[in-house]
Amino acid sequence: MDYGYLNARVKGMKGRLLGRRALDELIMKPDIDSLIAALEDTPYREDIEAAGVSSSGVYRIELALRQNFTRTFRKILGLMEGDRAETYMKTFLQRWDIQNVKTILRGKSIHAASEEIFECLLPVGALDEVTLTEMIKQPDVKSVIDLLATWRIEYARPLTKNFNKYQESRDLLVLENALDQSYYSNALEGLNYFVYNDRIVRDVLALEIDVTNIKTVLRLIRDGIGADEARRFLIEGGRRLDVDFLLSLVNTKSLEGALKMLEPTRYAFLASVSEDSVKKGKISDLEKLLDRHLVLKGISAGRGDPLSIAVPIGFFWAKYNEVTNLRIISRCKTAGMSDDQVKEELTYA
Repeated sequence: MDYGYLNARVKGMKGRLLGRRALDELIMKPDIDSLIAALEDTPYREDIEAAGVSSSGVYRIELALRQNFTRTFRKILGLMEGDRAETYMKTFLQRWDIQNVKTILRGKSIHAASEEIFECLLPVGALDEVTLTEMIKQPDVKSVIDLLATWRIEYARPLTKNFNKYQESRDLLVLENALDQSYYSNALEGLNYFVYNDRIVRDVLALEIDVTNIKTVLRLIRDGIGADEARRFLIEGGRRLDVDFLLSLVNTKSLEGALKMLEPTRYAFLASVSEDSVKKGKISDLEKLLDRHLVLKGISAGRGDPLSIAVPIGFFWAKYNEVTNLRIISRCKTAGMSDDQVKEELTYA
């Protein structure tokens, strides 16, 4: 693979990403219509115009962002076609297949409207819009899993294997964790630590595993699940935190205790969450900090060797962050939040 040529193209795409000043100007727009007008003066112009044919308001922005994200990475995959780099990128994009399946399962478990579920999806992996739409049409969680099995889609295997456990507990963590376990196991299995670019990919995936495991530990503590049962929910292969340490966090049986144990690690920043959030077991605030950490670390990976897969990986996270920020701005604008409140929700890279 000629990484010099590939990364020159990727850096060109990165140069078109919106900076902090551009985002702040979008935040200041008084309503959705003016936000749409402003986006027409950005690299999203083509997608905003195309989305206007079938959608309006915040739904127009959501559609445009999905189309832009998908088109961007289809283009990058085209540049990588037939090379090991294509496998690397598909591994990261597959993360969104997992996220989309989780979103649909969550939606079905609470009987959310189909339109509401679809708006939360980002069809950039192997599961395209047509496939995801058919999944959303299913009446319940089991029907979604059965459809995946009928289509011989790989995600059906871990879901089918763990469905009885889900039925017993009615806890979606059982199915979500099964998907994560399968994804990371398969992704890491295909990587050779002694191959330079494989090692770069492995390091980023290991960071994701650490973050996923901490989120799982927080949920287990909140739900009062002990270490013996917790072990099956934890994923091997993390970068900094091994399973024994994670189980010791669970054994503290309190968020305060777990955060205290994390202070000597690179996750000490979690202690910055408000005392009130910790006392109330509001783990969403902690998850937000973890997501921000993962995004920023993913973006910083792109500052590595300019003749390696590091550059496309960094762009993947930077583009994902931009789309996420724009979704937040449009939704917060609809909700009537103040400019300062919106800025608090964004991740500036």
